[in-house]
Amino acid sequence: MIMRGVFAAFAALLLFMAASARAAGSAEIKIGFLREPHRQETVSILDSPSAEEGIAGAKLAVEDNNTTGRFLGQTFAIEDRLLDPGGSPAAALDDLLSWGVFFIVADLPTPTLLALADAARDKGVLIFNVGAAEDSLREENCRPSVFHIAPSHSMLADGLAQYLVWKQWKRWFLMKGSHPQDQLFAAALERAAKKFGAKIVEERVYEDTGGGRRSDSGSVQTQRLIPVATQNAPAYDVLVAADESEVFAGYLPYRTWDPRPVAGSAGLKPLSWDGSHEQWGAVQLQNRFMKLASRRMNALDNNAWVAVRMIGEAASRTGSSDPSVIRAYLTGPDFSIAAFKGQKQTLRRWNQQLRQPILLGDGRTIVSVSPQEGFLHQTSELDALGIDEPETKCKLH
Repeated sequence: MIMRGVFAAFAALLLFMAASARAAGSAEIKIGFLREPHRQETVSILDSPSAEEGIAGAKLAVEDNNTTGRFLGQTFAIEDRLLDPGGSPAAALDDLLSWGVFFIVADLPTPTLLALADAARDKGVLIFNVGAAEDSLREENCRPSVFHIAPSHSMLADGLAQYLVWKQWKRWFLMKGSHPQDQLFAAALERAAKKFGAKIVEERVYEDTGGGRRSDSGSVQTQRLIPVATQNAPAYDVLVAADESEVFAGYLPYRTWDPRPVAGSAGLKPLSWDGSHEQWGAVQLQNRFMKLASRRMNALDNNAWVAVRMIGEAASRTGSSDPSVIRAYLTGPDFSIAAFKGQKQTLRRWNQQLRQPILLGDGRTIVSVSPQEGFLHQTSELDALGIDEPETKCKLH
């Protein structure tokens, strides 16, 4: 009898909310997804990106938002836009504005993202960065209109470093690629080593000489080249690779001269999400995504899902579709988002980066989750990952 009464009261509440929303009039919240196609060849054919990478996560979040929104008179829609490399982000922005889009989920390289943010200045647009990991976007090049859902290089490096130090694997052999993105991740790893007490015993650069990732590197040739590239290193516990360009790191496990584990861009990887993650109710999100996309959810898909869910959460809590109201809620003390990673996630007020745990995966399972036990912080253990407020160069106001 008591349970029936509870259900009846809940049903009455939903009917009241729906009636109130109809009386107030419905609001349509349009979200733009602006991206460049991913054309980079990968080491493994299994890692080749889907044409729907990222946008699939956003579409699932729109479904989730509409599940709640229909009781509140709010509907959500996604406008997908592909920006050709070298294309004008200002023109793409004008196109989205003409459709009534004031929320943009962006999977763009750093220069394009900054150009988009500058074009959006004073237009009331909120941009959610789901792809670019550069720390400079959260620091000297931060913008008030940009929220960072993707973890930064320093957050990923710190998450990995904590685990390696916890394992007492403190002597690192760092191998980094020759591209600018590789150098940025390598710098974050160097900073993490110093921060948590690891020692880099040697650094080497793996030069990208061009050619195909797979067609020019058969197993026999790779078996001969990688041991030579990693021999004669000082004694080390783990080889840490910085290869954001996916040129060489995927060839390192089981081929190094010394029998050592590999971490970083291959082997044990720091990630915001992985298809093998199933703790804290994540399996239900994975299953719903599989039903929608016929594949596993990756980090970019999840970043996009979180971004769109943040918009939906703010809209439902405030009862508004006004970007200024949404922004005030997201940056205020009451905002948090449940994202199946063990704890609520919030925004760092000094640079608008989403606080989040870092998953450490080997491609099959989640090995660990950082922050690790014993790595403390005076306000939030999540702020032990990445650049903390006293160190920040970001000036939003």
